[in-house]
Amino acid sequence: MIAYAESSAVLRWLFNEPAGEEILDHLRGARKVVCSRLTLIECQRAVRRAAAESRMSEADLGDLRAVLAQAAARWAVVELSRDVAERAAARFPVEPVRTLDAVHLASMVVVRESLADLVVLSTDDRVRANSEQLGFTVLPVAVPR
Repeated sequence: MIAYAESSAVLRWLFNEPAGEEILDHLRGARKVVCSRLTLIECQRAVRRAAAESRMSEADLGDLRAVLAQAAARWAVVELSRDVAERAAARFPVEPVRTLDAVHLASMVVVRESLADLVVLSTDDRVRANSEQLGFTVLPVAVPR
């Protein structure tokens, strides 16, 4: 399996939220993991937000940053290219779509041109609905709330 790691799934794993273990299993089991540059930015911002809101100790936040950096070093990162930007501006099957979600969806579509068996890891309802309509397999199968 080649997995596209969308921010909502990565954050569930990083912050040990419901479905986080299952997402980690999918990430570990993937032959290759692909993410958007946006995934890394959103995850880094979420870690900074957790620090600013004092939701975790500085030591735990440092560990989280290190885990993310270690994982990302092994992932293929899709940059915010012209192709991605143009596709993100276009229509998606389930509108409305927020801008950042559109960038993720566009990244998936662009990557699928060269990696046809791409599977999407996401826990975001809008991303999941659009991914399914675009013909992607979406994991985890059930998303706990």
